[in-house]
Amino acid sequence: MKKIYDFKVKDADGKEIYLEEYKGNVLLIVNTATHCGYTPQYKELQSLYEKYKEKGFEILDFPSNQFGEQTPEENSQILNFCNINFGIKFKIFSKIDVNGDNSSELFKFLRLKAPKANESKDSLNLYERLKEKRNFITTDDEIKWNFTKFLINKKGDVIKRFSPTDTPLSLEKDIIKLLEE
Repeated sequence: MKKIYDFKVKDADGKEIYLEEYKGNVLLIVNTATHCGYTPQYKELQSLYEKYKEKGFEILDFPSNQFGEQTPEENSQILNFCNINFGIKFKIFSKIDVNGDNSSELFKFLRLKAPKANESKDSLNLYERLKEKRNFITTDDEIKWNFTKFLINKKGDVIKRFSPTDTPLSLEKDIIKLLEE
């Protein structure tokens, strides 16, 4: 049975990284954007990372330009933006597609293992606004927007998918629970 550790990805410098390097850690995998209304979530992501990194928590950031072209920069510019504006210390990977024919294998796997985020009122409102204002419609297990988050336990199992409207700090209890297992 495939685990998260079976994948390799490229970091923002183009270096191949085997996710096996993160074995035994609780992971939060996020597709991000630099010019999105949810971009301020970087602040909370960094706060969580600083608070729990010594306990075995890692955040893996995968920028994507698929949603309203809100990440037009090259990888080096994304790194610079995140460092200057949010002091990001967690790993930022190469910009990827999370949906469609060119979707990364990692995100195909994440979508398969956690096909839906919670259907909170906020997330449903977001999806409705995206349909109306942007004519943006996703199907089945596709990522709905920037800052969709996937929580992975220490064994490499995908535990839960969170919507863009779920703030990083709202995930803290789930993270603590997995760190204590």
